[in-house]
Amino acid sequence: MATALRGRPAHAPGPAYLAYTPNGRKLITVGTNSAIRIFQHGSDDEPAIIDVLTENHTAVVATNEFFIVGAEDGTVTKYSLISNSMEQMLTRCSLPVRDITLSNDGEWIAVASDELEVKVVSTQDMEKVMHLREQSRPVKHVSFDTSGTMLAVSCTDGMVYLYSLSSEQPQLVKRIDGLIKTLETDSEASAKVSWHPDGRAFAVPTSTRDLQVVARSDWQRQKAFSGGHRADISASAWSHNGALLVTSGVDKSLGLWETRSQRLIKTFDDVQYPVLALGWHPTDNVLSYTNDNGELFIREDFVPQEHAKHLNIALQPAPMNNDPLSEVSGNARKQLPNGHKQGEVRRSTEDDYLDDLLGPDAMSEDGAGFIEDDDGAGYAEESNRFGKRPAGALESRPAKRQAPVSAWQPQIHESFQPGSTPWRGNRRYLCLNLTGFVWTVNQETHHTITVEFYDRQEHRDFHFTDPFKYDKACLNRKGSLFSCPPSNYTNNRSMLYYRPHETWTARTDWRTPLPSGEEVTSMSLSDSCIVVTTSTGYVRIYSLFGVPLKVYRQKITPAVTCASWRDYVMTVGNGPVGGEGTTRLLYTIENVKRDEIHQSEDILALPEGVELRSVFWSENGDPCIYDTDGVLLILLHWRTPGQAQWVPLLDTKTLERLQSGKKEENYWPVAVAGNKFHCIILKGGEEYPYFPRPLLSDFDFRIPVSDPPSANEDDDDRDAAQQKTLESQLVLASVNHSLQQDLVENTNATSAQKSELPVLEREVDKALLQLLAAECREGEERGMKALEIATLMRDRSGKMLEAAGKIAQRFQRGVLDSKIREVAERRMVGLVDEDDV
Repeated sequence: MATALRGRPAHAPGPAYLAYTPNGRKLITVGTNSAIRIFQHGSDDEPAIIDVLTENHTAVVATNEFFIVGAEDGTVTKYSLISNSMEQMLTRCSLPVRDITLSNDGEWIAVASDELEVKVVSTQDMEKVMHLREQSRPVKHVSFDTSGTMLAVSCTDGMVYLYSLSSEQPQLVKRIDGLIKTLETDSEASAKVSWHPDGRAFAVPTSTRDLQVVARSDWQRQKAFSGGHRADISASAWSHNGALLVTSGVDKSLGLWETRSQRLIKTFDDVQYPVLALGWHPTDNVLSYTNDNGELFIREDFVPQEHAKHLNIALQPAPMNNDPLSEVSGNARKQLPNGHKQGEVRRSTEDDYLDDLLGPDAMSEDGAGFIEDDDGAGYAEESNRFGKRPAGALESRPAKRQAPVSAWQPQIHESFQPGSTPWRGNRRYLCLNLTGFVWTVNQETHHTITVEFYDRQEHRDFHFTDPFKYDKACLNRKGSLFSCPPSNYTNNRSMLYYRPHETWTARTDWRTPLPSGEEVTSMSLSDSCIVVTTSTGYVRIYSLFGVPLKVYRQKITPAVTCASWRDYVMTVGNGPVGGEGTTRLLYTIENVKRDEIHQSEDILALPEGVELRSVFWSENGDPCIYDTDGVLLILLHWRTPGQAQWVPLLDTKTLERLQSGKKEENYWPVAVAGNKFHCIILKGGEEYPYFPRPLLSDFDFRIPVSDPPSANEDDDDRDAAQQKTLESQLVLASVNHSLQQDLVENTNATSAQKSELPVLEREVDKALLQLLAAECREGEERGMKALEIATLMRDRSGKMLEAAGKIAQRFQRGVLDSKIREVAERRMVGLVDEDDV
């Protein structure tokens, strides 16, 4: 079919720009006049026109609900596509705006202007602004990557600046010099970065009139699209699947390239003015572009028939040097028809929960895509796992025939993956801990996964395309673990994928499938093993190199979650039903190396109506839990069967920052390390962290022995509050000593761990001495309590009791001093105190 060229005088003569909505239904154009035009795709009707106050528009971006326009007067304005009216001005620059770019989720917009800084503004709250100020000259172009966490800034100084926006404070990741040409901000030549849809690389025009591909992993140059233009490139755009590339030049050239071979497959000679903006339709074989004469052209059947097949294949890899994907991408399977639309889910209690956790399209069946060596397997719809026949005739029977299905059933605790969050927009965290964080972005046909570390000197961040849509991940200092539910790519079997951070061999990452009909419900990763709980009640334990070590059926099912530390494994599952109709959570702790059970089906200490929020191990190797009441608990004496106790380390509701009642905060647990609770503060009633990645906060432990002190208390109340603080410090010191004592007595402790024990013992005695002094200060009538405190001293050398006697003498408590001396003498001769019997 011949190409149909449809030119439309959309705006007054001068530069014009365009943007498609993600669903392809509308095309928005802006130009030098005050009219904004909205075209309906496939329609010959006149476009809708919005008359605005600004002129000389320089950029436009769009979502399905709104679009944003930048102008030379420095304004960046948001308009509604529902009402075709202005919503709000997002920001204003003192100098002309040159470019804007929108993150894929529509949450953030980056603004380039003749100012020296780039603004990144929230599209929902204009007061949320990030400033990028590393540039020394004005910026010409900005471009978000596919995940929305990396921003490429093309500066007029001839350098490309790469910023990471995954945290609240933007970080300059890389400055690339010698890649782009030094340009003026109003030049028709382009230096705009175009991210490939797979997220692994970007392409950018160079001074040699080529389009150079740069890898995101190491920022090194890869393949290049060369020889297509005799003048500077003015615009470029990848097709939706990355299989094709279109470029235009200021010499009025327009070329179509094949990505895999970097071959120019067609040029167009009927371009009369330089093209400034290019836009592929998301689904159809249509390319639209605007030029510097204010015209819009819509080229139907833009890709010739003999090459149109490239638009119908799955996501293709970016053209990289020595990349095996480039050799096989042409043989990628075609996408299946979209028989499973968004929101179509399996109907069961577990699946309803998974919908909330993973998002409505996490179970869609997009059965195509290339397989990258660094990727795992992904999602697919599976058949009815209960094996029920359709029984269509029964569905029309009267309701009373279906009464048995509404019979009472106990409420069970659904399974969850510690450290993961539900979908919000098109993003979610798969893992958050002190090592780093893993998040995924839903790109509809595939996901993109990013792994970042806090210590970038020890580990390098990495990012890859995930066409199979992982739903769980774990991360530690040795490697990262991913899992996916059954799909067509894995022969309808769940798959585990482990990737080490460092290796001295050619390749040590591995995959292993689970048996048919078995899905991963939770998993954990330690320095020595991998633990997986499954939907069939099995606990599967693997070595870090994929060797299966143990397989056993959990006694407490359905499984809820698991956590591991070195050779210790903790599994949590649903137990007997309580009086309120909800199952009690039970836990088991074992050492898989020695094949020893330390705690077997013990009750997880949760009050009625409180649910488990997270399970993890402390830095020193003790089990911890965090519940929905905001209480952090640690397990004491867990190495001795039947002796385990859950001790509260911190009740976040009693934090001083909340006592004024003016703050509404929740806390997302991350870790227990350095005698602190590390967490993410969630404000405004939020329950889960979101992007940009918030900073970690930490709080000291405070065992809840009393109510927190009030701000308007008198002197007597302050003395009582001080007394309660000392008592809390005593209990905390005793807990720390008990934890260390358990470690030393039950493991092959190091010399450093053994030397820490007497230090913690002295901390207990110091807290007792402070309490003793407080009792002596109150008067002689508190002598009996003071003596009791003295008998609690753990030191057997007599030094602490000697110090206690000196405190009694200082406050002139002679009777107390003599009794303390008697206690000291009894200990010196080996007699046992009555309190010790």
